[in-house]
This record gives sequence, structure tokens and C-alpha cells, in this order.
Amino acid sequence: MTTSATTTTAPPVAPVRTKAVAPGGTHRKDRVLVAIGRHSLLIALGIMVLAPLVFVGLTAFMTNEQALTSNLWPTSWHPENFVEVFRKAPLLRYIGNTVLYAGLGTLFMLLSSVPAAYALARMRWKGRNTTFLMVLCVMMLPPQVTIVPIYLLWSNVGLTGTLWPLVLPMLFGDAFSIFLLRQFLVTIPVEYTDAARVDGCSEWQVLRRVILPMARPAVAAAAMFQFFYCWNDYYGPLIYTNHIQGNWTLSLGLATFRNLYQVQWNLVMAATLVVLVPVLVVFFLAQKAFVQGVTMTGVKG
Repeated sequence: MTTSATTTTAPPVAPVRTKAVAPGGTHRKDRVLVAIGRHSLLIALGIMVLAPLVFVGLTAFMTNEQALTSNLWPTSWHPENFVEVFRKAPLLRYIGNTVLYAGLGTLFMLLSSVPAAYALARMRWKGRNTTFLMVLCVMMLPPQVTIVPIYLLWSNVGLTGTLWPLVLPMLFGDAFSIFLLRQFLVTIPVEYTDAARVDGCSEWQVLRRVILPMARPAVAAAAMFQFFYCWNDYYGPLIYTNHIQGNWTLSLGLATFRNLYQVQWNLVMAATLVVLVPVLVVFFLAQKAFVQGVTMTGVKG
């Protein structure tokens, strides 16, 4: 008698579907929170810097009744405030004077300070360290100490009332710019300049063909420092051009505009925004060169 073995097959098991979890979802949130906590001080400082700019921008589009009230967001936007600003004050004339002052001042500073910094950093001559020490002393000297004799000097040559007493001194160098450029030039290896001299280059050719291409970040940083200083300068134009309104710069014109129309704070903020925008645009366009020039300066003494 034979028995036949019967085999039973198990029913197929349906695959278990699990809910898809985004990889790293929780960890990504943790990383964001850690980054916020790690940079909390920088975030707070950034808010402190940006908050006044946002306030100025919002107030510039408000009505005069809403300005400086508890309602910080404009109930209605008024871009015509900027047109009114140019109508009530000769801002175009002020802008032209400021561009002339800042442009010529920066150009004259570069023409005089770059060769002076090269002489202090690369050329060996008697009295070099003493001269550099004098440059540092001039940099620490407040301008209020020498303003009276310098004003009398320009008054005797008949240039008071114009911007030339502020521009022409840049042809004789700027102490801070010379110091900044010199500190950068000493970081350039001497092998480059020695090789150029061996090839027969003069000192002027070494400066123009070797040093300047390598010192572009420092030159850009010095130029931006000088440009911003001239653009925001209030003390110099107040001393020399106070009695001639046609030669005023933006900083002086803005201060007078605020005194004349101090009730209309929306127009004051609109004028302030007109002054700020060109500087911010120039800074953001040249930010990389500016930061690189500053961070690479002062590596060597």
C-alpha cells in the first residue's frame, strides 16, 4: 500500500508598505536650529544694523501724518515723496558736487599714496622707518588741530568757498591710505620685485607691472575707504563751503534740509535714502575686493 505525500503551498504574503520618511528631515531641522544658536550674536547684530535702514525706507514712503507714529508700516505708499525732495532742494547739484569731491579725492589719493606706500615698503633708503613713523603720527593727528592754519592758507589763495581745499591735499597723499597700502605691499614676496629688477625694470616699471596687479585688493580697499569718507564728509564742506550753497555736498545739504523741513520727516527720510543708496550699491558691487583687501592687510609688520 502506497501513500502519496501531498505538498501544501503557503499563500503569498503581501508586501508591507511603509510610510516614506524624508531622509534627514529631523536632522536638517536640528542643523538649522544649531546654526541659528551658533550665530545668534551675528544675527542680533545684523538685525540691529538693518532695522534703522528698514525704518528709513518705510518712513520715506509714508505721509507726513503717519511718519514717526506707532504705525510702522505705511498705510498707503507715496513714491512721490522722492520727487518732492528733488523739488524742494537742489539735490542734483549736491549729488554732482559730492561725486566730484569723492571721485577726484579718490583719484588724487591713489596717484600719490600708491607710490609713497611702495617707497616705504619696497625701496631701501635712509630715513625710511622715521618717515613711516611720521606717517603714523599724522594719521593720529585730529583734523581740528590744524584746521585754522590750513583754512588761512586756502583763504590767502582765494579757494575758500569751493571744494578744492578738500581735493587738492589728496595730491600729497593720505596717511591712512599710505599705511593700509604699505602693510599690504610688505606681504608680497620680494622675489617678484628682485626678478623684475634683474630683467632690467626700473622702480616705476616694477610698481606698474608687478606690484599693482598683485595689490589690486588693497588698492580697491583704500579707494573705497577714501570714496566713502569723501561721500559722507560733513566737517570739511561745512568749513570751506558753508557760505556758498551752490558748492554744498549731499551730507551738508541733507543736514540743512533736515533743519528746514524737520516737521516733514517723510521727506527727510526720502532724502536720507537718496544719500544712502549710491554708497550701498558701490559697496555691494566691490564687496569681494574690499573684504579681501582688508583681510590681507597687516599680515606682516
